[in-house]
Amino acid sequence: MAIVEGGCLCGAIRYRFTAEPRARSLCHCRTCQRAAGAPSVAWLVLPAAHFTFTSGTPTVFSSTPGILRTFCGRCGTSLTYQREAEPQTIDVTTASLDLPNDFPPAREIWLSHKLVWERANEAVTQYPQSSRGAV
Repeated sequence: MAIVEGGCLCGAIRYRFTAEPRARSLCHCRTCQRAAGAPSVAWLVLPAAHFTFTSGTPTVFSSTPGILRTFCGRCGTSLTYQREAEPQTIDVTTASLDLPNDFPPAREIWLSHKLVWERANEAVTQYPQSSRGAV
């Protein structure tokens, strides 16, 4: 796979990965909504060994026990999500990619939390909660 790059709005944080995503999801959970200030967040699930920050150091926030989210401490861009119990994978926000259109979501998760005014994409697999186990 080619090198895929991305980063934050202000350019202080840059990253790259070199592996095909294991999953491409659009998450509607309340925690993602609040962390991003958005109705949903698109994520790529990657092997952590193939992901690296190439410039800058993101701020780390434990949003719930065992969950670490990173963001740019300067501009606030949400960047990653990682379970401490599963260090072999890392989720990266699709919108922070340089070319986000190359990785459209293939599933929607946590539809039970979806805001009523946001339309679901019926062309992809949908889950009322997590899709864990389907990755």
